[in-house]
Amino acid sequence: MGELGDALRELVDAAVRTEVPEAELEAAAVLARELAARLRASARGLHEIARVDDPETGERWYSPVYGPGSPVAPPLVASDTPDGRATGRVTVGKPHEGPPGLVHGGVVATLLDHVLARALRAAGRGGLTATLTVRYRRPVHLGVPLLLTAEMGETDGRRTTAHARLVAEDSPEVVLAEAEGLFIALRAERAADVFSATGRTVGAWTSRS
Repeated sequence: MGELGDALRELVDAAVRTEVPEAELEAAAVLARELAARLRASARGLHEIARVDDPETGERWYSPVYGPGSPVAPPLVASDTPDGRATGRVTVGKPHEGPPGLVHGGVVATLLDHVLARALRAAGRGGLTATLTVRYRRPVHLGVPLLLTAEMGETDGRRTTAHARLVAEDSPEVVLAEAEGLFIALRAERAADVFSATGRTVGAWTSRS
């Protein structure tokens, strides 16, 4: 499945960069639809959790941020520690472009949101994003190896804050963007309601500390 994700990301990159003639685009569209039909021969429902996912830890094979099986993930390579810290490394390409040559601001926010949430889950303080404040300090260029770091802040009942920053790996002293998030852990009964359509017990977004 990881190989398919890699291949599809190559395809997405090629699709947004190609300048081949229109006839070639039409032929490629036919092949793409044939492949889609082949994969849909056995597909899960819209709310069904993939069998390779772990809803208790929040690890998602098809996450649009880091999932190795996702054709739209950059993908971010992330790690975390139980003391509420997380790190992510990623190089963002053409499929996530906003202004010419720059990473889309929404993608920057998504990357920051993920490392914030990951830091909290690692500390047993999983929750859904309630607020996310992003400060864009400098343009973030495509093709530049990036480093994201996040750490847990204050806790108050089911509410937890966290802070994150984004820098270029070769210029860690220059902050490109930073974020502060407020996350609220779901009560077990609320989580059961929110995720009821999955038919599974989902514990990653509830507090365990």
